[in-house]
Amino acid sequence: MILVTGATGHVGRPLTQMLVDAGAQVRAVSRAPEKAALPPSVEVVPNTDPPLDGVEAVFINLAALPEGPEKIVARAKEAGVRRLVGLSSYSVLDDNPRNAIAVRHRELERVVVDSGLEWVLLRPAGGFATTALEWRDQIRERGVVRGPFARAHSAPLHEKDIAEVAALALLTDKLLGTRPMFSGPESVTYEERARLIGEALGREIVFEEISAEEAVEEWVRAGIPLGAARARIHMFAQLVDRPHEISPLEPITGKRGRTFAQWAIDHVGDFR
Repeated sequence: MILVTGATGHVGRPLTQMLVDAGAQVRAVSRAPEKAALPPSVEVVPNTDPPLDGVEAVFINLAALPEGPEKIVARAKEAGVRRLVGLSSYSVLDDNPRNAIAVRHRELERVVVDSGLEWVLLRPAGGFATTALEWRDQIRERGVVRGPFARAHSAPLHEKDIAEVAALALLTDKLLGTRPMFSGPESVTYEERARLIGEALGREIVFEEISAEEAVEEWVRAGIPLGAARARIHMFAQLVDRPHEISPLEPITGKRGRTFAQWAIDHVGDFR
């Protein structure tokens, strides 16, 4: 049995489907089990102390654990879980104590490694393509995207590629004891992201650059914690006119990663 936290999230949902397709038993953790809409064979449980009986491996997504990783890791160890797979971040390589994202994920890595269980820590680099879903309303209503640093580069990852690496870590021993880092296959600017979404929609989408201060205010109003908003600004500022280094997926999964253009096509319904 594999326990997937954040099972209805951007990574958790495709991961759950991949595990089911591979014949694994899955217990899915969701904030709203009645709305999960996961495959019939999946056991869906609420995210308050999910049962760990019979669980051999746990996928840990910090976004689904607002209280942090300590509790679920301690419970997993007590329940006899064999393996932990943590969704970390390449931001852990930034030792700036003001980088809230890096601090949280370094703590996740410490707790997982110190557990004494088998572990894999995934370090996606280049950002998640799904962050572009923050532009949904702007694109639907105005055809304009407002954001800072139009020329900041990233190598955005399709959520299905992240899920495939997680499935590999959960179902095989190939990645045991490693911290694989992987990015999307291409470096694109935020201005180019908007253009590619427009191409998928068949209409022009314009990127309107705003100041860093305006961006932080808008993100906080949208519910992003202030520390995380400032960490994003810090990251974006360092990436202006600097193509993102590519960490290819092929050595891990044997396949080239999906491009942002493909992601935009897959998500065209979100922007209509």
